[in-house]
Amino acid sequence: MKSIYIILSDTGSLFNKALKTVTLAPYNHASLALDDNLRSIYSFGRREPSNPFWGGFVKEDFVQGTFSWFPEATCAIYELRVTQREYQRLERIIKAFEHKYKHYLYNYIGLLGIPVNQPLQLPATYFCSQFVAEVLHRAGRSLFKKASSLVTPDDFRQCADLTLVYQGRLYDYPKLYSRSFYQPWRYRSFPMRKYIKQQFKGEILGMPESDHKHYYFRDGFIKPKKVFLTRKLHKLTRAVLRK
Repeated sequence: MKSIYIILSDTGSLFNKALKTVTLAPYNHASLALDDNLRSIYSFGRREPSNPFWGGFVKEDFVQGTFSWFPEATCAIYELRVTQREYQRLERIIKAFEHKYKHYLYNYIGLLGIPVNQPLQLPATYFCSQFVAEVLHRAGRSLFKKASSLVTPDDFRQCADLTLVYQGRLYDYPKLYSRSFYQPWRYRSFPMRKYIKQQFKGEILGMPESDHKHYYFRDGFIKPKKVFLTRKLHKLTRAVLRK
């Protein structure tokens, strides 16, 4: 047997808040992870952090992806035990999505069918919870008796086959692979003049902080984000910029 993980999350974005007023659920986004440190995590959502209306199949990245713009995001992580064969099927199905990711769009129309209990499906379109339910169904592990296009993130919270392993702030999850070098809730302030200097001159700030670690700044959605560089990566980045 192997474990996979279903992540329900709430970023606090305007789109998420709008969904909450309709669903009254604590989480309105669902993702599927093939490992407990959340390196391989897949869903349907926004392809660009700054554009909530351009959606499709995405391999989510908590370090530089959409979630990094929402450091206070909360989540609930559920474990699902599957057989080795089901896991292999799941990998093949997801690889097929990755191979043709440009062909898939977000199923905004399908969201309208949920309140009236009518599945609305257009070719090559999914929304987040529909995608998770559908790939599990194709892999031989159906969790629900209704159509995938009627499954909501909150349905996973009520599923008896799932075991809750973590609930709280996303970036407090102990096994998150980026935890040791990416702590976005600390990035509320930044030296604007140094940031601008970096943008125009291509310099790495390498500024030491109280923990004696070095940081550089990258573009953020609303404001620049400060990202920790390990000593090795810090030297490598400097070398690249000198060329």
